[in-house]
Amino acid sequence: MSARGAEAAPGAVSEPGPGSASPRPLFGGCWSCRLLSGAGLMMAALWVYQGPRNSMKKGIPPSMGAIAQICFAAGEGRGNSGDGA
Repeated sequence: MSARGAEAAPGAVSEPGPGSASPRPLFGGCWSCRLLSGAGLMMAALWVYQGPRNSMKKGIPPSMGAIAQICFAAGEGRGNSGDGA
């Protein structure tokens, strides 16, 4: 077979080699989506935190469940830091 037969047909799309294109983020890296979901996560953490906090303001000593809920809210608020770790 000659080298001429190995040429690509006119209009054919050549496929890139493996590893030549950088992978796209799962949802395209939309900043408005990141801000909206981050704000929603922070608001959810605040709502979870307010339950035991309001009872402690009334003078009721915190139970183990309330302490666990506060720790969960702190972790939930930290969950969307964007540092990739």
